[in-house]
Amino acid sequence: MKTTPLYEKHLALSAKMVEFAGFQMPVQYAKGVSLEHETVRKSTGVFDVSHMGEFSIKGLDAKSFAQYALTNNVEKISAGKAQYTCLLNAAGKTLDDCILYQLQDDDYMLVVNASNIDKDFAHLQKIAQDKKFNVKLENVSEEYALLAVQGPKTQEILQTLCTVNLSEISYYHFAICEIAGVKDVIISNTGYTGAGGFELYVKASEAVKIWDKLMAMGVEPIGLAARDTLRLEMGFCLYGHELSENTNPLEANLAWVVKFEKDFMGKDALLAEKSKGLSKKLIAFELLEKAIPRQGYTIFDTNNNPIGEVTSGSLSLSLNKGIGLGYANLANTAIDSNILIKIRDKFIPAKVCTLPFVEKTVK
Repeated sequence: MKTTPLYEKHLALSAKMVEFAGFQMPVQYAKGVSLEHETVRKSTGVFDVSHMGEFSIKGLDAKSFAQYALTNNVEKISAGKAQYTCLLNAAGKTLDDCILYQLQDDDYMLVVNASNIDKDFAHLQKIAQDKKFNVKLENVSEEYALLAVQGPKTQEILQTLCTVNLSEISYYHFAICEIAGVKDVIISNTGYTGAGGFELYVKASEAVKIWDKLMAMGVEPIGLAARDTLRLEMGFCLYGHELSENTNPLEANLAWVVKFEKDFMGKDALLAEKSKGLSKKLIAFELLEKAIPRQGYTIFDTNNNPIGEVTSGSLSLSLNKGIGLGYANLANTAIDSNILIKIRDKFIPAKVCTLPFVEKTVK
């Protein structure tokens, strides 16, 4: 089992540790998930997400390689900008969802999900080899720690530690600066909570220094459980739930990161799926009675016919009601459609709704 550079810090804070993607990770701390969730929505908290993977992509063909390997249009970003995108297989199915950072003209960093690091890297290596791209790929995941400092008060707190003006870093932009005496930190205006904040990519050996400084300033540690409830309130996809090699990005409402005007791995298969017509689509729903939906629960129409399956579900700690995401037959995906979620032996009424469940706050 792998650990992050902050493992001992989590133990000292009496975190409940669980296995996640091959790592020992903190799922919650002593105050519990509800208070951690509220802290991020109203103030600031810090997540250790150092289990995420980072790949370096350099060389004369770095841009053209990224343009082919990923679904979004890399031409739209430049140095200092990041881009949400997908990595597909030849069948047009989702290998991963990622964030691409352009560091310089021929220098990119691709951030991938922890559970997919080995799979993604092998896939990218094969693309480079098969298509003969002049590119150097390197898995630098163990060189980095990643701290996600999230919440509406994050900018105010981090600004006292940071050598750049954080108000000038727009959403999905980043800077490289010194934070709490640690040099060459990539500070990115991204996140997975919808509450605003920044993500800090720091050398693994320096992570404790920044963590300790944040703790000394009263920033609360937040575990993976609250990270999940926060991202669900935004309707953000999670690989292994909404995204997998059994789904494609069009079904997952990620058509906005798929640019058919360019060539990319899986394009032909995805175009064929699109022209044939999708049979299912990701929906958001809220329960109309007190209950909690969970992954794997069956979705029914009002005639008790099975039409899909829940991919993520929880009690919204902001709304105090059951919410979820799931795939349903296309005929049952219209907003305000009435559906049923089978929870144990009961059919709980629910309604298809728009996203996000909770209003988003950026910075």
